[in-house]
Amino acid sequence: MQRLTNKVALVTGGNSGIGRAAAHAFAREGAKVVLAARGVDRGHAVVREIKEKGGEAIFVQTDVSKPNQVESLIHKTVERYGRLDCALNNAAAYAGAFSATADFSEEEFDLTIAVDLKGVWLCMKYEIKQMLSQTPSTGVIVNTSSVNGLGGAPLGAIYSAAKSGVLALTKSAAQEYGRQGIRVNALVAGAFQAPMLEWSIEHAAGGDPAEIKKIEEKYAAMISLGRIGRPEEAAEVAVWLCSDAASYVTGHSMIADGGLTAPFR
Repeated sequence: MQRLTNKVALVTGGNSGIGRAAAHAFAREGAKVVLAARGVDRGHAVVREIKEKGGEAIFVQTDVSKPNQVESLIHKTVERYGRLDCALNNAAAYAGAFSATADFSEEEFDLTIAVDLKGVWLCMKYEIKQMLSQTPSTGVIVNTSSVNGLGGAPLGAIYSAAKSGVLALTKSAAQEYGRQGIRVNALVAGAFQAPMLEWSIEHAAGGDPAEIKKIEEKYAAMISLGRIGRPEEAAEVAVWLCSDAASYVTGHSMIADGGLTAPFR
């Protein structure tokens, strides 16, 4: 039985990595999917993939750091499908990676915060307003955070700060809107084979294939399950949180990291 039959699901950052996997998973579970991202070609490619498998989806080009574009995204979602039932706020940027805290530029700080923190807030702002306007008011929001936001990460201070902020936004909104039928949770992602991690490893390895392999093996050795995760595994967490199976779960930070942070929490 499909868990999201006739639901309308929005996925930002939906054209690659966890977002792409989530868009496919939502569609497989019966949802009508609205996929948002900055990259047009990859976005339309994911929509084609979903339709080829019998699912329903549309793509809306969106920069989540721009309020008018986020507002337009929600408007187009409702214009097309009539409502919004669940949202995965997953879009992210990683400007200034591998810099110490005092070495980031203001531009790198502003870009990372604008997408990774302000972008999540903007999406929540317009998603919640739409969900409250529905009769009855109801909906589920999942915000993608990171294990880096649980305690910080050397050479990744701004990204960590933004992802920590996402957890605070999530918990605050969960308390504010629970009685109005809206659940809000966070997916705290560990290491997944997605473009952001692949870029980070390649950058750290200087592009050397042998060094890339060594870093991947070292990373996997830190994880209790002994491997880096597949984006589809993170997507399943998002689907569960959006389903009725999680009807009593809100304000929760669900860590999906293969046990990477288990020794520290």
